[in-house]
Amino acid sequence: MMKTNHGLLSLLAWLGCVSLGIAAQVKGQEGPPRRPPNIVFFMADDLGYGEVGAFGQELIPTPNIDSLARDGMIFTNHYSGSPVCAPSRCVLLTGLHTGHAQVRNNWENGGWGEDQPEGQWPLATDTATLARRLQASGYATGGVGKWGLGGPGTTGAPEKQGFDHFCGYLCQRIAHNHYPTHLWCDGERMDLPGNKWFDAHHKLKDPLDTEAEYWERYNGAIYAHDVMLEDAVSFVRDHRNEPFFLYYASPIPHAALQAPPQDLDAFPREWDEKPYLGQKGYLPHPRPRAAYAAMVAHLDREVGRVLATLDELDLRDNTIVVFTSDNGPTFNGGTDSTFFKSAAGMRGLKCSVYEGGLKVPTLVRWPGHIEAGRSSDLISSFQDWMPTLLEVAGTKCPQGLDGISLVPTLENKGEQAEHEALYFEYAGQQALRAGRWKAVRRKLRKGNLETELYDLEADPAEAKNLARSRPEVLARMVALLESSRTPSKQFPLPGIDKPVDNKK
Repeated sequence: MMKTNHGLLSLLAWLGCVSLGIAAQVKGQEGPPRRPPNIVFFMADDLGYGEVGAFGQELIPTPNIDSLARDGMIFTNHYSGSPVCAPSRCVLLTGLHTGHAQVRNNWENGGWGEDQPEGQWPLATDTATLARRLQASGYATGGVGKWGLGGPGTTGAPEKQGFDHFCGYLCQRIAHNHYPTHLWCDGERMDLPGNKWFDAHHKLKDPLDTEAEYWERYNGAIYAHDVMLEDAVSFVRDHRNEPFFLYYASPIPHAALQAPPQDLDAFPREWDEKPYLGQKGYLPHPRPRAAYAAMVAHLDREVGRVLATLDELDLRDNTIVVFTSDNGPTFNGGTDSTFFKSAAGMRGLKCSVYEGGLKVPTLVRWPGHIEAGRSSDLISSFQDWMPTLLEVAGTKCPQGLDGISLVPTLENKGEQAEHEALYFEYAGQQALRAGRWKAVRRKLRKGNLETELYDLEADPAEAKNLARSRPEVLARMVALLESSRTPSKQFPLPGIDKPVDNKK
């Protein structure tokens, strides 16, 4: 349509017709149309709902992330695609929830050894990802950070899924070390000199004597996030004159606890009375709480650097920026979700289909379209970003997605479609949110179809199971649970897709 309009205007100008100005008025604008907006999508890794200042965090400063709330809006009822990494990313990039998605669980292509194959279950060759659709519409598409949807040379590698450029970790296991021996850039291995291999689930047998000993053993020369940040900034600069999509999937603050040594001094030493010795997996650290806070603060500075680059290049007003997290806060590797109030009072953490494992902090800035300082309690989820961002880009949205466009809510005009229900499944668990109601199944691995029922408006902490007292609501929720999915051969749901072997 844009080419047709330009051709018409050129013809009118050639004829000397004064109706050019009238045509522009009919189109509702003065002069030629602006290029489609740029899209910058930040996704943190294991960042809890309560770990951002705009969502109540008091111990860790996140001024750059918070600026998106001040200059844009926050979503208080936004859900990730899954309570763990790979399926959540699959939902985001395909617009299909875990009842229909290709990837519904974490799956490993190798073990923890240095020479093991890298990667997780790969996306199929013909997957219609968000990047591929934007690429076909004329966008330059770049990815930075953690991928997790296919290792090197597989059908799921980012360069085969619509990304013109990618720099980061292809494998989630490798991403457990923030000083890795290598990253991947456009299908080629990029070695990071001075870094050494660690089994991220290493457990230290002897107590740490000093901080210096820790840094000598477990620190590296190159912090991977600094490399990826510079790559992201370069991508924005290189494509300043064309519409671009930057998918910035930072591995922070996923364990292991690793931050540049100088970043620790911003946080009180009295936070950490004793070191973390690796007893709950991942690498040890002498100051675990300070290290976690330093990682989140580093992530905030990464966001700030990209936002500053947009300002410097005069791209701010024509760029939509989204910030969110792939799932709720974690429970291992020396992290302390209780200390930081990471789940903001909600039940559950990462790997759980209770609210704490699924609800994520989400902020959006889009100058000229989003009124600054707004908040929305619309119930939404990762599958909604495909139709939303395609509409923002002026691209037709395909049929058959599980998501809805959030543009009416972003722009605060028009009629906003709403979900009848949001569906989740993961590792023997199911959950469904429909309005104020939440249904949860947790024991499918044992063949137990017992379903819990919660009224989230009255009980946001999911403390009171109403399954017995509200049988009519429970029956409706169970029916929605059962109708919201198709079986998966690769990721069968225990107790649903195949018989359970209770002898195992």
